[in-house]
Amino acid sequence: TKAFVCTLSLLNLLALNLGKAKELIDQQNEKKWVQELLSTPSQMETVLAFDKFFAQASDTLKKFRGFLYMGRGVNFPIALEGALKLKELAYMHAEGYASGEMKHGPLALIDESMCIVMLAPSDDLYEKTVSNLEEAKARGGEIISIGTGENHKLRQISEHYLSLPNASWFVNPILEVIPLQLLAYHVADALGHDVDQPRNLAKSVTVE
Repeated sequence: TKAFVCTLSLLNLLALNLGKAKELIDQQNEKKWVQELLSTPSQMETVLAFDKFFAQASDTLKKFRGFLYMGRGVNFPIALEGALKLKELAYMHAEGYASGEMKHGPLALIDESMCIVMLAPSDDLYEKTVSNLEEAKARGGEIISIGTGENHKLRQISEHYLSLPNASWFVNPILEVIPLQLLAYHVADALGHDVDQPRNLAKSVTVE
């Protein structure tokens, strides 16, 4: 959790430095991206307010047969992390998929016993993401969508819509992963699991 967020931040800094070294990023853009990174702690404080929502929703969420986490582009790895955290803490079936692969397997799994967690920022792939959500909705899936700003379309489609602070694609994944971590924590807690000592889980792998 902490390690994942810190790793994302470090990778952003690495990308900035590589871009600068290869003269792909000018000083003005470098300053802008650094400022965005510096603003994430205050934005994360806002996102942590979702803790109350997941605490209240956990008794309902723990009853689902499984969870599908979906995202496009840079959001796909965040979906994978969300699914991993739910498996590690709540011991529930959860899978992360690229949204574009939804028709190749995941769609067949969706019914009223499945919860779909969709990362749906307002980017150039937004309309395709909405199309995915509508297909999941038509098959009875419970939808939690995570987007940016006030989004009436996502509110209409989803059972639950979580609005993140407006941020660029560069830092948005850092904000997106926090609700997914809160979801895993509260579902695990509602199931009576020890979230501080998950079973069969080591902080690092020392033996192959």
